[in-house]
Amino acid sequence: MTEQPRWFREDCDEAGSAFSLQIRGRLHQEQSPYQTIEVFETTHFGNLLVIDDFIQLSARDNFFYHEMMAHPAIYSHANPRRAAIIGGGDCGTLHEVLKHPEIEQVTQIDIDERVTRVCERFFPELCASNDDPRATLLFIDGIRWMEEAPAGALDIIFVDSTDPIGPGEVLFSRDFYAACHAALGEGGIIVQQSESPLLHMDILRPMIEDMRGAGFRDTRTLCFPQPTYPCGLWSATMARKGLPFDGFREEDAAHPPFATQYYTVDTHRGALALPPFVARQLADV
Repeated sequence: MTEQPRWFREDCDEAGSAFSLQIRGRLHQEQSPYQTIEVFETTHFGNLLVIDDFIQLSARDNFFYHEMMAHPAIYSHANPRRAAIIGGGDCGTLHEVLKHPEIEQVTQIDIDERVTRVCERFFPELCASNDDPRATLLFIDGIRWMEEAPAGALDIIFVDSTDPIGPGEVLFSRDFYAACHAALGEGGIIVQQSESPLLHMDILRPMIEDMRGAGFRDTRTLCFPQPTYPCGLWSATMARKGLPFDGFREEDAAHPPFATQYYTVDTHRGALALPPFVARQLADV
């Protein structure tokens, strides 16, 4: 008898949809103090990281997300040197950020060390910069770390969080954004993954309202593809302290000292040009 294909399936109840990847089997499963962490071997997307039954990344397509989390914010800052990543335990965003030679210091704070240790084993390509001397990895409460950060100590904050449930819920709050605002210098930028603009406008709009309520003067939402996330369309939202967004360092972005798979100066421009259905829903925020 021929063995039937096996599939990992993630249901998106709020959209009445589901997404599946064919798998060869489970490589790892554990219950950390915070969440269930699993790794599957897929037939076409490489290894797959799943937390609490939600897809976090695949080896094949994570570059969309990690490049768009890192490079637009860095090129939107005039002189980015000091950065923090809240969350990001898979270390993919850290790897992209450290490709920029102008970055002098990055502190990554993720509460669950087990995510990083699992990714070091099953996604070593994402963790290739973990030993960079500019990087410090902390496994503590990111909210408390941000509240205790010296005023004006950071240029960019990357909020590479899970969905706003469980440990990631507090990272979508006005109090957290206020702490980030205080820790940023003038012209500093926070960028946060902001879910699907097609499915999760009920998350995106309040997030922008809370950013502005916390003192950020200007925001920009960027849309980009992310094939293994619900509906395949995702977003990141940037907010700037004190100054409006006035373009980005296009000449630098056009000639990066590293290779990319998705990000270019043109995809940056394109991501800033919101589709009408998104722009209409954010027009009054």
